[in-house]
Amino acid sequence: MNFSDLTRSEVMKHLEGYISEAIHQFLKPIEENWQPADFLPNASQENFFEEVKSLQERANDLSYDLIAVLIGDTITEEALPTYESWLFAVEGIMQADEESGWKKWVRHWTAEENRHGDVLNKYLYLTGKVDMREMEVSTQYLIADGFDIQTGNDPYRNFVYTSFQELATNISHRRVGTLVRKQGDALLSKICGIIAGDEARHAKAYMHFIEKIFEVDPNEMMLAFEDMMKKKIVMPAHFLREVGVEIGKTFGHFTDAAQRLGVYTAIDYAEILKTLIKTWNIENITGLKDSGEKAREYLMKLPDRLSRIAERIKAPALEYKFRWILA
Repeated sequence: MNFSDLTRSEVMKHLEGYISEAIHQFLKPIEENWQPADFLPNASQENFFEEVKSLQERANDLSYDLIAVLIGDTITEEALPTYESWLFAVEGIMQADEESGWKKWVRHWTAEENRHGDVLNKYLYLTGKVDMREMEVSTQYLIADGFDIQTGNDPYRNFVYTSFQELATNISHRRVGTLVRKQGDALLSKICGIIAGDEARHAKAYMHFIEKIFEVDPNEMMLAFEDMMKKKIVMPAHFLREVGVEIGKTFGHFTDAAQRLGVYTAIDYAEILKTLIKTWNIENITGLKDSGEKAREYLMKLPDRLSRIAERIKAPALEYKFRWILA
């Protein structure tokens, strides 16, 4: 069979054996992995209240914007039901057997990601600085509202999205970890750092998936990459909202805070694109048709254009008062 004639489902089937191995390459055995209990005060121990008091004292020194970003990151991580159901609907995964490599990948990836929201939620609860009900309402809204990332059920577009998104979350968690360490919270810094490490491994996995697709279906993969960048990569929490706030408005305030802190900026967006172009060796991909060549040309020029635009963007100075944060 000529690879250029393969459907998306056939390409996914072709990669089935590789994916089974990728689970062991990019995900850690559950019994060896970290768990939230490894980092948080243990309620069964006599020193529990002393540890909680110490945690709260450190949290008191965290800036308002930093707490807001941490809460937004937590809500994003806790919307996992949306992300798992979305990946199970992808062509080539939806049709696969329950014990196929693709189905196992989605389940095991979800299991690793699930710990992120869990540990951050518990940390925020213990700080005593967060209106947990307001935060939990926003989480429920986000899961109920879903998202529209414009990938459809196309695996090529979905894996471009996950590659980009996992790199973005790595940056965000890593920078939050750096900031909280400077503000005196070594425990939270360690939590953010280990979450960032997970995101880096997951990003590497999805980027490898794309590399494998380029090997067998380069033109269609190039067109999918171009299409996603023309649409722009939206963050999974772009519908984030609070009680009484229009859908998506809270997300705008959350990203403003992240930009003010330098946690995630428009410059990072351009840099992630550069990373993907280099990792996937876009400049030297062979086997392209005219349409693929035009897509490559667009992609190669895009990072510099985005960088020039990003340099002109200024972070909003006005802080927004989130319902999540106690006065």
